[in-house]
Amino acid sequence: MPPIRAVKNQYRGINAHLHSYWQSKSGWNEFHTNHIADLTRLMRVQLYPMGYTAHTEQSLQIRRAGAPQRAPRADVLIVDDDELRVRRHPAPPVADTQELLAPIPVALGLAEDIAYHKAVVIYRADSEERGEPVAWVELLSPSNKPGGQDWHEYRLKREDLLQAGIVFVELDYLHESSPTLDMVASYRTRGTAHPPETGAHPYRIAIIDPRPEFWEGQARVRQFDVDDEIPVMRIPLQGDDVLMFDFGAAYNKTFNEMLYGNEVDYSQLPLNFDRYSEADQQRIVCRMLAVLNAARNGIDLNAAPLPVEPLSLEDALKQLELV
Repeated sequence: MPPIRAVKNQYRGINAHLHSYWQSKSGWNEFHTNHIADLTRLMRVQLYPMGYTAHTEQSLQIRRAGAPQRAPRADVLIVDDDELRVRRHPAPPVADTQELLAPIPVALGLAEDIAYHKAVVIYRADSEERGEPVAWVELLSPSNKPGGQDWHEYRLKREDLLQAGIVFVELDYLHESSPTLDMVASYRTRGTAHPPETGAHPYRIAIIDPRPEFWEGQARVRQFDVDDEIPVMRIPLQGDDVLMFDFGAAYNKTFNEMLYGNEVDYSQLPLNFDRYSEADQQRIVCRMLAVLNAARNGIDLNAAPLPVEPLSLEDALKQLELV
């Protein structure tokens, strides 16, 4: 069968084919760069009428030359242009089977008896051109997750930032490595002998608000599966201000405008297919069947995402062999 490709993302959310390739071969760094730029653009447009702005900065995951080892810089930094705006308190909890809520120490796996040095930070008022940092957005790379060479440094810098009272947003679209938060079940698997932990999901967006005090703050984690829509998330800013941000729109902007669809062949299973849970394998094969049948019948794949027929994994694999 010839390759079946489409410019538009055929999945409702994260493209499992592409992310499997990026984690197994290469390409994640390019996606990271482009997606951070799109996140910045879309956030900046939404934030402008609210009196905030967003800038692309060096990440926690990259050390700036000449800077102290633990001096953090954000992937996307949201700053407040109003120095008089009051700080807000954490949002009320939301009940959802795929959303987790926990105190920050529980989420990060910290013991409350750890000694932290207090500090006073002084800034020159005339040099703070971008105002006071409000929120920090990170898109994780493989090396910054547990087991990666930069995980320890990343974890320390994340904790430093939270201790400074800055809202932290962490995007984890990498299903083949362990989660960065202790409260999250690990999806990482190596086939049927080592399946994901109970309650695990491949993707997540965490929003950690350390206010009013670090030990009283909360981490809110929204998890989602293959072919789930990437969620709209509530990012707390200052006072009662909230940014309702559509991370799915940002993802599809990057995917579609970078023509990443030309790198995906929906006629072939993703690389390391066995590193998905059985439920996600079923979703992947059903999505593939929808794309292949549409292509065979001359249906425009730019109408994606197409309707999917709910089949068992076994039946879906049998049908895939016949297409």
